[in-house]
Amino acid sequence: MARHRMGGIGAVSLGLIFTIVQPAEAQMDGGRALLKFTRGFVNIVTGWVEIPKRIYETSQTAGTAAGFTWGTLRGIGYGFVRTVAGLYELFTFPFPAPPNYEPVIQPEYVFIEEEKPLSTQEYKYR
Repeated sequence: MARHRMGGIGAVSLGLIFTIVQPAEAQMDGGRALLKFTRGFVNIVTGWVEIPKRIYETSQTAGTAAGFTWGTLRGIGYGFVRTVAGLYELFTFPFPAPPNYEPVIQPEYVFIEEEKPLSTQEYKYR
């Protein structure tokens, strides 16, 4: 008798899983989902690159000592955020969240330059 109940519970559970997964499959845009998966994988693998990037960046703006102290801390923080964002994108790639499979972190990849706002001088001459 207990076996029949377990079989029934298993069949109902399996049916619920297929019912839940099917709508997500119908909404999936294959090209964008693959891009999201790839972006997630790349950000997991390259998250650590934020450390030397932020050391260099901070050294250029605030000096070498600040680069090796504050820059290292910034790099660890940014690297952690990039790695976690990559994990999120890797595991949620079939779902369009955020809408249209947009990246959850900017810039999309560690190697893309961040857009900086124009200074007043730069704005004048454009």
